[in-house]
Amino acid sequence: MKYSGMPAGMWMLFKKQFRNALVADLGYGFSDANRITKASKTKYREIIEKLPEFEKEDRFKTNIVNCALLTAFLLSMDRRPSVEEATRYYEQAMTNKGTKIFCRMGGKKKFTDSDIEGMKKTAALRAGDRNPYSWNMDYLPYNDGSGYEARFYTCGICALMKEYGFYDLVPAMCHLDYTMSELGGASDFVREYTLASGGPYCDCGYKKKELV
Repeated sequence: MKYSGMPAGMWMLFKKQFRNALVADLGYGFSDANRITKASKTKYREIIEKLPEFEKEDRFKTNIVNCALLTAFLLSMDRRPSVEEATRYYEQAMTNKGTKIFCRMGGKKKFTDSDIEGMKKTAALRAGDRNPYSWNMDYLPYNDGSGYEARFYTCGICALMKEYGFYDLVPAMCHLDYTMSELGGASDFVREYTLASGGPYCDCGYKKKELV
């Protein structure tokens, strides 16, 4: 994957948040946070350039780029955080003004015809069959009309974090699904299983708020 374009833009958009969260959530001093951030930029670029290019129709490129961001900082930290610490850290790092706007925009489109059509196309694409860092999923509408579930059988985040020795910290990224759904304002996120915890799949359920 080329570093130019979206990956470079994501670094510019989130680097300060990731640096500041080192201080606020993990207890680093400002000088150490700056040092870790500088080292992370190099590692982030190395991770990105080792990844294959994603297909144009693959909507999950952003997810793997976000994973590369977190992995680069984890590789550069002086100590390995616990799952709880990594969860707080990643949520704080990712929920900047841009993310909140993105989630609100997504919430306005949730459950629309275009949203559902996009989910069906993603399920049919099965990009994970050709790219180990992408996802395969099924689109499963709820019978009562209360929303739908995206059920994932392969996970690019699991693949990338396992490669770099952070598979146990995958739940830190999974937790952001709840946060982003809440920021969107249209759905309540529900989940029973994750691949990272040994489940048969990752179920991402979206229940319409007015029906919960």
